[in-house]
Amino acid sequence: MFPKDGESVPEIRFAGFTDPWEQRKLGEIVSIGAGAPPSAFSAGNFLYVKVDDLNESSHFQFDSAQRVDANTAVKPIRKGSIIFAKRGAAILGNKVRVLGKTAYIDTNMMALEPRGVDADFLWLFINQTGLYRIADTSTIPQINNKHIEPYPVDIPNMAEQQAIGTFFSRLDDLITLHQRKYDKLVIFKKSMLEKMFPKDGESVPEIRFAGFTDPWEQRKLGEIVSIGAGAPPSAFSAGNFLYVKVDDLNESSHFQFDSAQRVDANTAVKPIRKGSIIFAKRGAAILGNKVRVLGKTAYIDTNMMALEPRGVDADFLWLFINQTGLYRIADTSTIPQINNKHIEPYPVDIPNMAEQQAIGTFFSRLDDLITLHQRKLELLQDIKKSLLDKMFV
Repeated sequence: MFPKDGESVPEIRFAGFTDPWEQRKLGEIVSIGAGAPPSAFSAGNFLYVKVDDLNESSHFQFDSAQRVDANTAVKPIRKGSIIFAKRGAAILGNKVRVLGKTAYIDTNMMALEPRGVDADFLWLFINQTGLYRIADTSTIPQINNKHIEPYPVDIPNMAEQQAIGTFFSRLDDLITLHQRKYDKLVIFKKSMLEKMFPKDGESVPEIRFAGFTDPWEQRKLGEIVSIGAGAPPSAFSAGNFLYVKVDDLNESSHFQFDSAQRVDANTAVKPIRKGSIIFAKRGAAILGNKVRVLGKTAYIDTNMMALEPRGVDADFLWLFINQTGLYRIADTSTIPQINNKHIEPYPVDIPNMAEQQAIGTFFSRLDDLITLHQRKLELLQDIKKSLLDKMFV
């Protein structure tokens, strides 16, 4: 949709547009606006946007932490202007926004008010190009008028600008929609986890499925699991069995179906059964609370531990361990570590098997829904990136 270097038309265009694009200098199509210090204002209702406010938005800037009264000696920045950091390390974050309301900006920021160019199109160009590439980084990174004014911009006619700007604006709206759905589901899950397990000193949770009334029973974790240990890579030759290391846990969130290394069976090493709970038992990785359910029978590294459920539902046990956070029982006096002596006496509140399975199934399906929205979100982000990548080289 944008021309590559040396070309006057982009690789992808909307139907009906055939004219070559024109190269202009950025200074010819914008008015450059400057900021004013907080001391120039009293409290009021106008946005006063600082660099930190850009962290709370992604495209349009509709809010700010500080509000100020109008100051006739300071020119406000018009709605639709492109704003960004002009000084400091924040430039490298490439946080470029479109003002959703007329506002004032801080002295560490700069504004570009479009003149005869579509604001959404200009935002796309600036956001994709990355103004940090033209910044002076010899000392403190900074962008001044001398960097902005001569910067070349390839632009089509206004109709094509608006078509491109509208397309990506709608795509961003769709991405935002799925991001919000994902965020709400994550918050909902967190809330339900807190309410569907008994609080300290109580024998039943705040929320239960209909038909379950019996009190939960407190057991020791060592009574309801078999503890499995790992073996070093040197014990195996290459093969088809998963060999799960701590780093592999970064690539999953609930079930562990894959590993970077595959090994052949070793009759001298006991494999870890499908459905077992695996996690790091040594090092800083413990603090990340990455607990997984093995989706396949596998071997594990010596820096890991496995808990094979005995008479307890695997999904329920995973939920309990994941929610409780085994890092809380780790020995952190030197290198963080979890041993059998920490696991065996650890108290676990459990209901009967039917209620365990109901809870496990509920959260498993909720995780599937969260994963679905996460994948949709990632797919839309990949589509956007792919299209934007065709705009520039």
